[in-house]
Amino acid sequence: MLAMSTELTWQTISTGSGDTTRLGELLGSKLAGGEVIELRSDLGGGKTTFVKGLAKGAGSYDQVASPTFTLKRIYKTPKLQIFHYDFYRLSEPGILHEELAESISDPKAVTVIEWSDIVKDVLPTDHLAVEFIPTASNSEERQITISYPENWQGIMREIETQWQESQP
Repeated sequence: MLAMSTELTWQTISTGSGDTTRLGELLGSKLAGGEVIELRSDLGGGKTTFVKGLAKGAGSYDQVASPTFTLKRIYKTPKLQIFHYDFYRLSEPGILHEELAESISDPKAVTVIEWSDIVKDVLPTDHLAVEFIPTASNSEERQITISYPENWQGIMREIETQWQESQP
């Protein structure tokens, strides 16, 4: 398993799906291509809601839906494509292992992976990881932790500032 190089983290609270979508939009607006984003949560944790914002922030008008049954969805934006993988239903990645490696190596693609345990060996060390953890106080609330490599430090500062400015 590959570990992240010089991992940094930022945490915030999402009070509901609107917040989760907005945070995805902020991150999506910063995407240039070549990014790999790992999403971690239990079922119903907010991963697809986050990807809806991510795609919108990147400029996509495509309908975003969970790829749980299709395993992969592609969302087009003016500058790049977002490849959204979900390995929940698989015990072995099979041919998707090769497809995933191909999208990760494409500089005009953003690769988003849910349930990545069976493909950890393909993930680059400098990927982003977004974790959604429900809070005990409210079933709609999530603690969101973004772990990122050092070269994302400036971008994450911008996202944090924009996030704080957008809070009521």
